Amino acid sequence: MARTVVVIGVGVMGSAIAFPLAENSNKVRMVGTPFDKDLITECKQFGKHSRLDRPFPPTVEFYYFEQLNEALYGVDFVIGGISSYGAQWFLDNVLSVLDPSIPILSVVKGLVTKPDGRILSFPEHWDEELSQRGIHRDIYMLGGPGTAGEIIAHDHTMTTFCGPDDEVLKMMKKALSTPYLHVSLTHDTIGLEYAVAIKNAYALAPAMAIGQGNRKRATEGSNVNAQAAAFFQASREMTRVLRMVNASDESIAMGIGDLYVTVMGGRTRKLGILLGEGLPYKEAMEVLDGMTLESVAAVKSLAEGLMIKMDKGEVNGEDFPLIMHIYDVIYNGKKADFPWKSFTFENL
Repeated sequence: MARTVVVIGVGVMGSAIAFPLAENSNKVRMVGTPFDKDLITECKQFGKHSRLDRPFPPTVEFYYFEQLNEALYGVDFVIGGISSYGAQWFLDNVLSVLDPSIPILSVVKGLVTKPDGRILSFPEHWDEELSQRGIHRDIYMLGGPGTAGEIIAHDHTMTTFCGPDDEVLKMMKKALSTPYLHVSLTHDTIGLEYAVAIKNAYALAPAMAIGQGNRKRATEGSNVNAQAAAFFQASREMTRVLRMVNASDESIAMGIGDLYVTVMGGRTRKLGILLGEGLPYKEAMEVLDGMTLESVAAVKSLAEGLMIKMDKGEVNGEDFPLIMHIYDVIYNGKKADFPWKSFTFENL
């Protein structure tokens, strides 16, 4: 059964999701945020926008945010295609406004650190905020290893949908599953969303190792030992964090897979390499022309939340040397060279 789906946000992942939806004969309506007006104008004129290398399927329709109510007519579910930097806007203007009976699936990944040291995934944070506003809404999330460009290119991709209602999850899976997009389902919303959020922070480490190798040899790809060691420590600390929130084995594994794909390409890899090559964070961001990086926000939320927990004696700082090192590189100007000794262990 074909569905009517509204995608809010025409960033790279929101745009990518439109392809399998349309290929499954669903009616797809792309709605830009107030920050997407130029992109929606391009889409209306050319069937694509400047961030994509190919046009949308011809059946996809485009709307400005002011036309949201029109786009929502007869909708079966909504997909939030915004980044972590748009999470508060999405809470205020979509989650708090739409009829709670309309299921919403969000692709956003991130964490919010509360003053008391609680580190919340976005669905936890949104649920708290909505409750304070007297709103009850079930929230569904998408997480897993996959880049937008490769979804559009029909590369085999595994992803996971999480949320409370089995039938809603199965409906979303049917709408999006294709011969190349393989969808799993889980009720482990907190574990999955933690996993795919913190991998953005930890993916900087293997990329920094690449940059350090470039600095020493001026050739990329010759220091795989250091990259693997950084990946090991990243996986180790991620597992420790995820066990703190009782994440399932599948959610932990999905996070490690997402760590791999994030290291292999994209904006986080570029920043990590520049830091590893010796550029201070501010200079690296100038090279990257100030592009939005969810990894930087994830480092801040995770490290500062852990520091509060360390002060309370709830966690041992010696268990998290890598994320603290990355935090110091970005926010305190520390050199990128790793504290290798702190990554070793003696399980005797």
